[in-house]
Amino acid sequence: MSDGEPARRHNGRVRPDPGAASGALPSGIPRPWWIYQGTGRPLHDVSLEEILPPPPPWRTFGGVSACPVEGDGAPGALSDPDDAPTEPPAPPEDAQDTARRLGAAPLSTRSDPEEADIVNAALILRRPLLVTGRPGTGKSTLAYRISRELGLGRVLRWPITTRSTLRSGLYGYDAVGRVHAAAAGQAAEGDGREPGPEDIGDFLQLGPLGTAMLPHRLPRVLLIDEFDKSDIDLPNDLLDIFEAGEYSIPELVRIRRRRPAVSVLTDDPERSTVIASGRVRCRAFPVVVITSNGEREFPPAFLRRCLQLRLPDPDADRLAAIVAAHLGRADDPRARELIQMFLERSEREGGLAADQLLNAVYLVTSQSHVPGPEWEELLQAVWHRLDSAAGST
Repeated sequence: MSDGEPARRHNGRVRPDPGAASGALPSGIPRPWWIYQGTGRPLHDVSLEEILPPPPPWRTFGGVSACPVEGDGAPGALSDPDDAPTEPPAPPEDAQDTARRLGAAPLSTRSDPEEADIVNAALILRRPLLVTGRPGTGKSTLAYRISRELGLGRVLRWPITTRSTLRSGLYGYDAVGRVHAAAAGQAAEGDGREPGPEDIGDFLQLGPLGTAMLPHRLPRVLLIDEFDKSDIDLPNDLLDIFEAGEYSIPELVRIRRRRPAVSVLTDDPERSTVIASGRVRCRAFPVVVITSNGEREFPPAFLRRCLQLRLPDPDADRLAAIVAAHLGRADDPRARELIQMFLERSEREGGLAADQLLNAVYLVTSQSHVPGPEWEELLQAVWHRLDSAAGST
């Protein structure tokens, strides 16, 4: 934060002053109250914990981690809630996955002010963000931009299918595998004991949603991708989780007297956590990005609990920035010509995806491309209509 930037101290933390943001600012100039700047570049000389204001009273959750911590103080005896034990920091971003989504370099353009306004409102209000737009407009990419800029580590991605349920997002339990493992152990030891509670954690793993709702000090980024494909009941099923900020695992609740704490795997590779009494309550509500192609309507109660953002089709400058981030070839005359052709074709075809442009630019600027009369036919194949591929993002 620069010396000349308006700031306000809230509960001992410095954050931008919303009162300094009266009136609209020109495009490309950040508003003083923004936390997420829309650049995709990591925060510099300041941490999110310093500038993120406390949540509203109705969005405050007091989850405490059951993982072992140093010291003798019990979580319930803590006088300062900020000292309550939380989960370890999120693992670093998946470099390969993030590079595929964002490219090797940050975009040279800033997000539209409307986009940044809505994203920052969702951050401050601790509300899910429902992002709609045509395929290829960067809906899924937004989650990775937020995570990289705010330093929130690996993105938890929950890809939705017609078979997705609330439970599959929260956790998975391999009951059959546990029975088979118990049978193998009984055969080896020569006894007939039933599976006990001591091994249940080996067969239970939290899903992306379940991991995001753990009591983290800083929010995790959760991408719920292609929500249009969900079962009709899933939006309503999510309401209680989003409002209560907690969930239970019945398999662990049933054995809580014999096993009050159980170690289970999380959605993060090679990571585990401890669940106490079969219940999980979040501390920092996750940054939830829900993507939709606008192919279906969602219940009013669900929409009321989300902030909605519609991403427009990218213009020439935005497309050039995407090409530069992924391929570094935006200054190539052939790339600029393709961008213009792409925009014209996209308007005729009712919308094309940005990755279709990247495919064409790569073909043209790589050594494998040989100019000739077949090029128009090849472009026709690469830049096909998206009617039959509307589920991609």
